[in-house]
Amino acid sequence: MENTINGEHIVQIRGVQAEGKMAAPEKRLNRFVHLVAMTERLGNALGAMAFTWATIVLLGGYPDNLDSTYFWLATAIVFLEAIRMFTNDNRLDYQLFFGTRGDFSLLGWNGLLIVMVYLSAVPVLLSKKLLPWRQVVLNMCMLAAIVMLVFIFSAKLTYQLMIIVYEVSALLFLSSGNFQIPAAVVRVVLALISLSDGVEGVEGEKGSKHNLEPSLNIFYGMVLGQGILYIVACLVEVFSFIPRRYLIRSGGFGGQMGVEYVNSYYAYAFEKCMGGAVLAPKKISLITFAMDSLNSDSSRKKLYGVQMLHKFLKKEQLRTKTIKKLTKDTNTVASLFDMLGWTSEGDEEIRLFAAKVTAELAGRLRVVQIPGATQLVASLLDTDHQQTTRDHFLFIDTQMGREDSPIQQVGMTEQDSLVLKYLKQMAIYCLIPVDEPSNMHQRNSHMLRWWKRITKRWSVPEEEPSTDQDFLPIQGLLIIERLANFDPGNCMEISRTTGLISKMIDFISYRNHMTSTNEAHQIMLPSLSLRVLRRLASTEGKLGVTLRQQILEHPFVLRNLEKILDDDSGSSHELKQLAAEILKNLAMDRNTSADIGHILVIISSLMRAFLSQDPSSSTNSNHLLWKNAGQALAMLAMESRDNCLVMLMEQGYVFIRQLTTMMQDDRFKCIAASLLWNMCEHAQSELSNSDLKELSYILREVLEGIMDAEGAELEVLIGLSSQICQVIPEDFAREVEHGQIKEKFIKRLVEVLNAHMKPSAHCPRIRRVIVQHAIYLMEFNSRYANDFHKCWMVEALSMVERTPSRAENYRLFSGDTGLMEHNTPLTALVARAKELMGREWVRGISSVT
Repeated sequence: MENTINGEHIVQIRGVQAEGKMAAPEKRLNRFVHLVAMTERLGNALGAMAFTWATIVLLGGYPDNLDSTYFWLATAIVFLEAIRMFTNDNRLDYQLFFGTRGDFSLLGWNGLLIVMVYLSAVPVLLSKKLLPWRQVVLNMCMLAAIVMLVFIFSAKLTYQLMIIVYEVSALLFLSSGNFQIPAAVVRVVLALISLSDGVEGVEGEKGSKHNLEPSLNIFYGMVLGQGILYIVACLVEVFSFIPRRYLIRSGGFGGQMGVEYVNSYYAYAFEKCMGGAVLAPKKISLITFAMDSLNSDSSRKKLYGVQMLHKFLKKEQLRTKTIKKLTKDTNTVASLFDMLGWTSEGDEEIRLFAAKVTAELAGRLRVVQIPGATQLVASLLDTDHQQTTRDHFLFIDTQMGREDSPIQQVGMTEQDSLVLKYLKQMAIYCLIPVDEPSNMHQRNSHMLRWWKRITKRWSVPEEEPSTDQDFLPIQGLLIIERLANFDPGNCMEISRTTGLISKMIDFISYRNHMTSTNEAHQIMLPSLSLRVLRRLASTEGKLGVTLRQQILEHPFVLRNLEKILDDDSGSSHELKQLAAEILKNLAMDRNTSADIGHILVIISSLMRAFLSQDPSSSTNSNHLLWKNAGQALAMLAMESRDNCLVMLMEQGYVFIRQLTTMMQDDRFKCIAASLLWNMCEHAQSELSNSDLKELSYILREVLEGIMDAEGAELEVLIGLSSQICQVIPEDFAREVEHGQIKEKFIKRLVEVLNAHMKPSAHCPRIRRVIVQHAIYLMEFNSRYANDFHKCWMVEALSMVERTPSRAENYRLFSGDTGLMEHNTPLTALVARAKELMGREWVRGISSVT
């Protein structure tokens, strides 16, 4: 079963238990290794006891009572055990001479098989008629050749036994990987000979031989037990291919590399079991092995480790456990980042897999603890394309591109290895059945079908093919995106990395210039770059201001974004939506908003995305594009008369009418209301009579919305209402008077003012727009001052004076940082409102008296 996460397959491996937890795939192999290691360690224990017994009891207690034969037998066994004990301190020496693991080596068997193939099976290969049965015939011929050697020289039993002993000796010699089996056989033979002879060969008086016989029996019994345990351990180890092959299939390892992974893990587990206390629990797992390999000094082991970790991260049942262990090990994570900077020839593969593993972990890492981590990630984004496009022709080295063609030489050693490889492949081809083109008779053969099922079950799966994400810049962008999404501290590290943001901006136009990569890369690079830039541009607080400034320092960023928005044929809705969101965030700065407005194509593209689609029937991607384009336009319209005029004069649109239509839909009400608010505030002189009529048509809906809305929506609707009151005051007064909602509306404004004595970041201007609305009403008709007096507006204004807030000086907030500061302070507006109310109140008292 497979799932897909971030474009890669996540494989669910078999063996899931009923509770929902899966047993570790290496569990069977670990049990087998424990069995073999325990057997060998018991043999080692008996050997140590025999060594101590021989040196202290026999050679130390009865040296004069042993004849030369038994003395030298005991001495030989002691020296044999001494060699084993001293080589035990060196892992390589011990494995070379006395290790159980690999005692029957594959190369030895291959050598024997090659000899047998070319001595007895070559004629069979020449027979085309027996081709379907050649494997079975070859095996039978080899067996017959071995048996015939027993009877070919003599009919005497003695000679036949000698031939059998010779063949067995040759088999052991060819198949033995070290001296463990021969040494164990020597122990057993010497012990059996000595036990069979008893103590008849000892010298001395009867009293001096007291306890000698039981001492010798104990000694040779321990030696015999040691030899038997070693032989058993070696014979059991021969069948290690069964749990190893099971781990290959159940663990999802494929190809020759998978076989090497498992073989390396088997050696690692065996070494762990052979060390430390016998009964102490051994924490052995594939994940631990991969991490230890990654931290080793060998490049080959590092490659194995990082490739295995990548496989574990793609398995759903091992993913969480692997991430948990890796994120707790700072040294391993530091090693991964260090490998990202390996640019030497031959390190491409390990660098790619290190990038893949880092990309999987990046969503849970804080790189502040790893010096230079983001700079190493930035090195993944280096491409030849970026270098050639960035350099002016005056700075290009004239020697660039001159490379000497390397001369390929093949030595005799390499040729010999190829010959040996060919011979081994021939042997495997002849002895192991494979699928062949066959006739109907062969397909109907039960034996062949049964054999095919067996070979298929125990065959090694193929390696997984490479994906479109096997490209270093793509992996680098994935790492940066996940780091930025996880922790703001990572964003700060990204801002400090030299050239990183510039490289990502270059990738926005990657599709337009790159021809050396495949189509998938040309699509993914701009998309990932835009996603990372969106995250950086949307960062809150002062860090966000810094990141947006760094993005804007690139001279081509606005131009690249404009190309994406204006490209109707090549850019997808996703790219346009990301570009619109980036522009929205960049426009938070007043100067940047003006710079964007100077590129008329950007505003035209945003208006086309915002107005030319039917929002009610759009898909999710189209809706996001529409929303981000509208938000970008609303941000550009804030505090910018020029941008508002550009939008209002855009050809092909009746901007005000279309915005008033969008006010009917609750999904789009806030964005449309914000744009209408800014149009009335900054482009009032350019509004036509038809535009003013459209505003009067939606006035009732705006007033009704104020009665029910809360938060940011209430702030926008009150702001729009105040601007409509200023633009068309007669229509506003008529709507309020004839609708008989004047008292209710004014009361609502005062209540909202009293309820927001503590301004919040999501609606910092609500007290400002209410006071502004009251000023516009009283300036149009002073009689509204009496209505505000009745609702205790003066007391509310006094409370505003006593509770000033710096937050009310800004139009919006990014985190805790205010943006777009107002020119007129709120206190000045409160003073103006109180002045208007006081003047009308005096007039009212005079008229009464």
